[in-house]
Amino acid sequence: MKKIIGFIVVMCCILVPDCVVAQSDIEPPVPVAVVTDKNMEQEELGEGGNYEGEAPLNVQFKAGAVEIEGYSLVCTWTFIHDDEPEPFLTRYDADVDYEFREAGLFSVKLNVTYTHRVNENLVLEYEYEPFVISISESSLKVPNAFSPNGDGINDYFNVYDVKSIVSFNAAIYNRWGQQLYSWGIDEMECEECGWDGTYKGNPVKDGVYFVVVSARGADGIVYDIKSDVNVLRGFTEEVTQ
Repeated sequence: MKKIIGFIVVMCCILVPDCVVAQSDIEPPVPVAVVTDKNMEQEELGEGGNYEGEAPLNVQFKAGAVEIEGYSLVCTWTFIHDDEPEPFLTRYDADVDYEFREAGLFSVKLNVTYTHRVNENLVLEYEYEPFVISISESSLKVPNAFSPNGDGINDYFNVYDVKSIVSFNAAIYNRWGQQLYSWGIDEMECEECGWDGTYKGNPVKDGVYFVVVSARGADGIVYDIKSDVNVLRGFTEEVTQ
């Protein structure tokens, strides 16, 4: 819950002739945070809201503060990583966009101050409970086989169990070192993304191929993976209802 940490009452309309808006008429700002995950799904958090997710995670912090005639407005956003004693970022805009690309627990605190432009003793200051953002540690796994036979099951080769990966590149090679396919972070998890078992539009022969993955997690872990890929078109998997 917000708290007013500074409130000096003065008969401003008598002592300060140009006082247009009395302090009692100023509505306290109502901050929110709009979270957008990697699937472009959004969630709105109120004051003191918590969110657990994975990187990269975009959050738009909105102070909900408006300019008031006769007053100067200052919004202060303070970003703190729980493993560090001092803030790693301070911003003074009413609305702040930030992309979380590191794992850990983060607190984002807002302070809003209205100061009268003529009488600096007229101050309203609001302090709010912080938003808390938790970013998971990274993970990434690579399968060793797939069956691109058009049955709708395991028709594409791609990484899986992906969490908090902030950079990614992968490529498929044949036994002679010829690159057959490559893809990046935008094709990591979408349906019908990854290698479909073809080269220049033609199906490759069943057998062993090779995948090279270079990726980095939000927790700093580097994934340097080189492994075999078995193309098994003759394999079918029964789906039970």
